[in-house]
Amino acid sequence: MLFPLGSTQRILGVPSPEESRLWGLCDHVGGSHVTLIGPHLPIRQNFLPLLVGMVLPPLRDPGNRSSGVQGGSTCGTKGGATAHPEPWCFWTLLVLTLMVLLLASLLHMEMLTPLLGGQAEGPPITNIMFLKTHKTASSTMLNILFRFAESHNLSLALPEGSRVHLGYPWLFLARYVEGMKQDSPPGQFNIMCNHLRFNLPEVQKVMPNDTFYFSILRNPVFQLESSFAYYRNFAPAFKAAPSLDAFLAAPHTYYNQSLSVVHNAYARNPMWFDLGFDPNAPVEESYVRARLADVERRFQLVLITEYFDESLVLLRHRLRWQLDDVVSFKLNFRSQRSVTSLPPEGQERAKRWCALDWRLYQHFNRTFWASLRAELGPRRLRSEVAQLRERRRVLSARCLQDDAPKNSTQITDARLLPFQSGEANILGYNLREGLDNETLRICQKMVMPELQYMAHLYTLQFPQKPPKDIPVLKA
Repeated sequence: MLFPLGSTQRILGVPSPEESRLWGLCDHVGGSHVTLIGPHLPIRQNFLPLLVGMVLPPLRDPGNRSSGVQGGSTCGTKGGATAHPEPWCFWTLLVLTLMVLLLASLLHMEMLTPLLGGQAEGPPITNIMFLKTHKTASSTMLNILFRFAESHNLSLALPEGSRVHLGYPWLFLARYVEGMKQDSPPGQFNIMCNHLRFNLPEVQKVMPNDTFYFSILRNPVFQLESSFAYYRNFAPAFKAAPSLDAFLAAPHTYYNQSLSVVHNAYARNPMWFDLGFDPNAPVEESYVRARLADVERRFQLVLITEYFDESLVLLRHRLRWQLDDVVSFKLNFRSQRSVTSLPPEGQERAKRWCALDWRLYQHFNRTFWASLRAELGPRRLRSEVAQLRERRRVLSARCLQDDAPKNSTQITDARLLPFQSGEANILGYNLREGLDNETLRICQKMVMPELQYMAHLYTLQFPQKPPKDIPVLKA
């Protein structure tokens, strides 16, 4: 039996010590202490005996001639004989009984619903569009969605032919999806989650009307730093700059605004760009507010990278998924050696250079925490995050060699080798030896890099098509 958070006494209507003395109730309930082990953890006694102990008074010592409120007895009888209880005791017990029953009914759902991994309130949501922004832990989120799609036999809107993105950095068009034809009816696919530049009318040609839209944002300071390392060889503005500090000190020296925005998509307001907006637009209040309102209208949820576990908990609740559906290992991330720490002045420059992304992040960081407070509350959130992390720890110990990530030269299975880009040293994993077939299958999917996983799902969904050509598998 699980109980919600709160004061030990108040949670089940148990009176405080002061109230106990006033009402003639002892500090024990039914002869046993009421103890909460921790947030949402079981109490020591079964709830039914606890209620009985609260409602029925302990027997009075016949040798005690005091009247009720003394000596620790609950409801005395006149003269110590076996007469009827005093009237005040009857009414006290009646009121207490009604209070307990009322609280029990109010807390019924909390007490009967397991904290994580239990039955969700309704069927899981399966029509999902995830806008995969860049360098925001979105590869880990992609793995979660790929695993859910495969385990539930759902269809994915995958890039057609040899493509690995859905037309990025150009605005998305429905024809970029494998299987979409000019006369294809809308709503053919369950999940869309590969990189694309958001274009709602075209997305709606592919996805059902009841699709759940969500995305993820990261602090633009750290997102830009990651982009500089990862896309150093792709973005002309980054290629010309000797360092990120030098770039931010004089960005217009390296960033040619006359070029099409698609060429420098990673170099300025990349999250704003991914949403389909102009990354070079002036930061005018009316314009910014209008675009933020556009995002709020379309996306039911915007998550925050810096609070990834909290994001997974909230996402799990919104989608009505189980715990193992969202448990994940960190993917497509760099070694600390390739991470640059910007000084405070450089961080402020990054905020000014990516001012639209900064406004976007600030706004949805606020809405994210407002949603957490409204839907979960801080104590329940902490409990669910702790259980998520514990499940990840268990799976990590079961799946991973040395329970730690490896650099590319240490990875022994080419199928698990992550794509390397720019100056970033992207880490991956080796699996433990001797895993049984079912555990091996689960562990492989949890650590499989996105290119390999996409190619695997493409072959499953379109067996008549030539397989995806993944360069990392040829290395």
